[in-house]
Amino acid sequence: MTDSLLKTPFHAWHGDHGGRLVDFAGWDMPVQYTSITLEHTAVRTGIGLFDISHMGRLQFCGPGACGFLDRLLTNDVASIECGSVRYALVCRDDGGILDDVLVYRFQDDYLLVVNASNREKIVEWITRHLDEHDVEMWDRTLEWAMVAVQGPGALEMTAAVTDCDLTAMVYYGCETASVLGHAGRISRTGYTGEDGFELIVPAEAGPVLWECLMEGGEVMACGLGCRDTLRLEAGMPLYGHELDEQTDPYTAGLGFAVKPDACEFIGREAVMAARERVDRKRRVGLDLEGRRIGREGAEVFSGETAVGEVTSGTFSPTLERVIAMAYVEPAVAEVGTLLEVDIRGKRVAAEVVKLPFYRREV
Repeated sequence: MTDSLLKTPFHAWHGDHGGRLVDFAGWDMPVQYTSITLEHTAVRTGIGLFDISHMGRLQFCGPGACGFLDRLLTNDVASIECGSVRYALVCRDDGGILDDVLVYRFQDDYLLVVNASNREKIVEWITRHLDEHDVEMWDRTLEWAMVAVQGPGALEMTAAVTDCDLTAMVYYGCETASVLGHAGRISRTGYTGEDGFELIVPAEAGPVLWECLMEGGEVMACGLGCRDTLRLEAGMPLYGHELDEQTDPYTAGLGFAVKPDACEFIGREAVMAARERVDRKRRVGLDLEGRRIGREGAEVFSGETAVGEVTSGTFSPTLERVIAMAYVEPAVAEVGTLLEVDIRGKRVAAEVVKLPFYRREV
């Protein structure tokens, strides 16, 4: 029932402006307003505005915050400079991925942004391990609104609502700043493969910020549908598709986010053992022949031998071809390898290609 779903501060706007609302991880969220292709293209060529308030936002304070996060996360938190963001993973003791996250270091605190579908699980996991550290955690998800401004025009639009010098902010940089007169946080991050910014403000300030951004130029409100096609073109994994509790960081191709010599993070021993396995599957990109889409779960074949499974697939509006990500056996993971994908009982030719499928011109 819609009434039982969580609602972001922008929920009324979505309903009033034609947003097609769906249940996403317990939130009533817009999957699209016009069409996924139009919204996707707006981000690649202009500006797209996303409501991402469903993402979990966990704040950490106290002298033990850095040490705790170094224990929790696979990446090296102690080396993160103030004003920087880093991608990391939360792992179980057996090395399985509980979530992929962003950790932000500000002057007085740390912020962890987690996937909406995993927020309650991660809060419980953190609470279970918190006692041994001098740190406090607050779940700010319902108190704060969060939006993403993405696309080639994102810098100019975002600069109009803040006193922060965004031209000096590097990719994966962050800063506390005034946003339309409210205490906010801004980062140069996103999940689209384009330049862009993500802004956090108090929930009550969210609707005014959204209206101001929508009125600020040629911007299109975008839903979760094109967010998925954009991230797939950019080769970015999605929890529940490429990532889950049965997958370790190295199998997922995320070894760059693991710093085993920095700290004894939870699951370190199992993750290091997985790194040494020569038989683990590889996450690869696939270009498919024709227009039929290989969806999650579609089997991948080399001759008559099943060698893997598709995790995400779509028709790429930017590249105008069918693409997919899959886990395949290491023997067939080399770029250029010819495979087939079984789509509802019919084999479709596919070629292993380098990820990402799309990379913006800098």
